Amino acid sequence: MKKNTGKWICEVCGYVHQGAEPPEYCPVCGATADYFEPYEEPAAAAPGTGPDRWRCLNCEYIHEETEPPGFCPVCGVPAERFEPYEEAPSAGVSSREKQVIAIVGAGIAGISAVEAVRQTSSGAEILLLSKEAELPYFRLNLTRYLAGEIEAGDLPIHPEGWYKEKGIQLIRPVELCKIETDKKILELRGTGPVRYDKLILTMGSHPFVPPLPGVNKENVTPLRTIKDADFILEQTGNNIRCVVLGGGILGLETAGALSRRGNDVTILEGYSWLLPRQLNEKGGIILEDYVRRLGIKTHKNARVKEITGDERVRGVLLESRETIHCELVIITTGVRSNSYIARMAGFDVNRGIVVNNFLETSAPGIYAAGDVAEHHGVNYGTWGPSQFQGTMAGMNAAGKKTEFSGIPRSNMLKVLGYDLYSMGRIDAEDASYRFIDGAVENRYYYFMFRDNRLLGFILLGDTSLSARAKTIVENGVDCSSLLQKSPSVDSILDFLRR
Repeated sequence: MKKNTGKWICEVCGYVHQGAEPPEYCPVCGATADYFEPYEEPAAAAPGTGPDRWRCLNCEYIHEETEPPGFCPVCGVPAERFEPYEEAPSAGVSSREKQVIAIVGAGIAGISAVEAVRQTSSGAEILLLSKEAELPYFRLNLTRYLAGEIEAGDLPIHPEGWYKEKGIQLIRPVELCKIETDKKILELRGTGPVRYDKLILTMGSHPFVPPLPGVNKENVTPLRTIKDADFILEQTGNNIRCVVLGGGILGLETAGALSRRGNDVTILEGYSWLLPRQLNEKGGIILEDYVRRLGIKTHKNARVKEITGDERVRGVLLESRETIHCELVIITTGVRSNSYIARMAGFDVNRGIVVNNFLETSAPGIYAAGDVAEHHGVNYGTWGPSQFQGTMAGMNAAGKKTEFSGIPRSNMLKVLGYDLYSMGRIDAEDASYRFIDGAVENRYYYFMFRDNRLLGFILLGDTSLSARAKTIVENGVDCSSLLQKSPSVDSILDFLRR
């Protein structure tokens, strides 16, 4: 690391960070600290030297370094099972008879891709690369784990034996640091390169951490991994005061989980109501009333000025000059796609890796799915679309053409004990949109129509008809017979029950 100049520039996207040290990762593109250089004196890349080549005697994997790897990243044999390899293989040609399909990232998009590849092609050689040491797990259930509803052993998507049974080589923990598209090689940190014939990128996203003063103090953490959840559990208990930055789905579920364990929890939301992406204002007010009755405090229109304390957090100072005293801050202010490796490789990248209807990137034979992918300008960032895209990317990589045309966004709450299902468009752009809503006690229903089609809805406190409403939205069902009768919420509910 070069001498600190007070400013650091991300070599990938140009983001400039102010501080004595570079950030752990770039809040814009996700690049790790080693991709930052002093802003005044950016370092020139050191020229590389041509590595020697080594061939695995077991699987014929080619390793390009001056020494053989400690173990083969493909089949796992030790270094003594490698021999010097003189002849360089032709660029883009696999040295094995089987097609090698590599999937980078073991979240739900990656696992869905793996499952689809194996179902589509029994002969493909599948490599699944995971950055985390744990077995691939249900990230969606981390808040349930926090709440004590499930144990750590319930988190894995598949048991370890499943990967061997399906002929999937799960390599973990390993981190992708470079894609050589011309040679079809993945450079991995901590081990040797891996060759592929087809590649699926499902690296997901990283938490967006606002550049607030004091954000690097002890006991300020995001919630993204099992390690994050375990750290939070270690710090909480005995009525610990917790502040959750962000009143979205993750923030509410985190607050509900911590409150259930007996902690004093406050949610800070910068918008005028909770869940601003999933609810309108009326629904947000009803939800907030329920949240407060659980004992969770809320601050809307909250603008954080600073996280206070010495080395350890002691409070959150708002621009209103009010201080929320606390011993733990959990940041749930959204995520950003892990797109920097693709950007470095010359892919078409916007907020995410741009993909077409086949989930293929601008690099032929390379696909992207889940949080890292951007389809027609949309980053879905939720579980359902990630699973759906992963499946389609896997099918396409394995040779079965399948188109992804986009799906309406949907969201639901799990931990608070309060049913919510929100899907599709809930805000009107002009007078051509029509909405019908109504509240009954703690239940709220909202339906948005246009051109006799249901475009979106909110079911709050009662989601029994969510599956039927979801089908009507996705299939574009003609609702003209309903809308010609000056419908009420009750008549719409009757329509959904048919």
